Amino acid sequence: MTTQTTTAPSLLRPVSAGVVSGLVGFTSAFVVVLAGLAGVGADPAQAASGLLAVSVTMGLGSIVLAWSTRVPITVAWSTPGAALLATTAPVEGGWPAAVGAFLLTGVLIVLTGLVPPLGALIGRIPAPVAQAMLAGVLLQLCLGPVTGLATNPLAVGPVVLVWLLALRLAPRWASPLAFLAAAVVIAVHVGAAGSRVDPATLLPRVELTAPELSLAAVVGITLPLYLVTMASQNVPGVAVMKGLGYPVPWRRSMVVTGVGTLLGAPAGGHAINLAAISAALAAGPEAGEDRSRRWIASVTSGTVLLLLGAASAAFGALVLLAPAGVIAAVAGLALLGTLASSLRAALAEPGGHVPVVITFATAASGIAVAGVSAAFWALLAGLLARAVLGGGPPPSPPAPSAGPAGVEDPAPADARTAASPRRTG
Repeated sequence: MTTQTTTAPSLLRPVSAGVVSGLVGFTSAFVVVLAGLAGVGADPAQAASGLLAVSVTMGLGSIVLAWSTRVPITVAWSTPGAALLATTAPVEGGWPAAVGAFLLTGVLIVLTGLVPPLGALIGRIPAPVAQAMLAGVLLQLCLGPVTGLATNPLAVGPVVLVWLLALRLAPRWASPLAFLAAAVVIAVHVGAAGSRVDPATLLPRVELTAPELSLAAVVGITLPLYLVTMASQNVPGVAVMKGLGYPVPWRRSMVVTGVGTLLGAPAGGHAINLAAISAALAAGPEAGEDRSRRWIASVTSGTVLLLLGAASAAFGALVLLAPAGVIAAVAGLALLGTLASSLRAALAEPGGHVPVVITFATAASGIAVAGVSAAFWALLAGLLARAVLGGGPPPSPPAPSAGPAGVEDPAPADARTAASPRRTG
């Protein structure tokens, strides 16, 4: 009886934190994922299949990493990567070429974990340039609430108002509540229009696509998607976990997320990675005082993502029924925080702002030259401008390890030691 009394409370907090992590992570950005897949040529069924694929692979990735290391590692889809795709026009070869690009992205992520020089090379890309590229990509999507209010204020206005109030009262739930408000608006719109939904379209389906390889897709999708995923998700994810007192097994994490990306690509999944901001939901104090049991929160989060993935077709159908401007507004609101963080990081260095502005302006322009998206040209322009004009202090030489910024790849025993209650953070 005593054992049950002490065990139940210790499980309640990590399980509840995991449920919150999964719900917030999914509902905050699934519309961005759907928009991104549609941006590179997916039809509604293929986009819903891609949402299912990334939900399942990141859920399984969270479970595998947390269970094997006893560290509360959470895996997420690449939201910045999806935002990048949403602003990328379909490349030569269409959706099959995009699927091939997703496969190559998975290969690069695996190689990053297995080949230390590749991880070190990513660390040499100036953070201000990478963040300015991301900010320029996000700007186009973050204009969605503004344009929506101008063109369809009756539908978009309630969504923005709910988001604003939630941001003041419960910031963590601002994006999920904005989506809930959008769902209510959609329900009212469907009822007023007398539309009907075929129940068969709500069942989860996997749409497999044979991948094709094209130079335009590699340059326009693979390279920007890989760089954005690494610079905006994996590297910050390691830093967040380190700040909470947990060393991340870099090699294992890259292999798991890279293989997950490879497995999900034929079904339309774009990329999965280490969670960054949302990592604190499962690894922080909300998951309980007993640090040795916080990994349960990540396992729970992964389980919730598997369940939500089963409803991917229903979420996709909901998006298709939305009135004009509503979904774009939800996506833009979900990305405003990331845009602010990217701008802050891009301008953090005391000097060298001109290359940053050049990068930002090029990415925000949305140009496509020779079939290659603006993100690639923005990175190229920023690096060239930085080389000519100079900008900020040179990056520190990377430490001789497989991970960024000297992150080691501890064995499972080391990870369990790091997660023991004797550590604080």
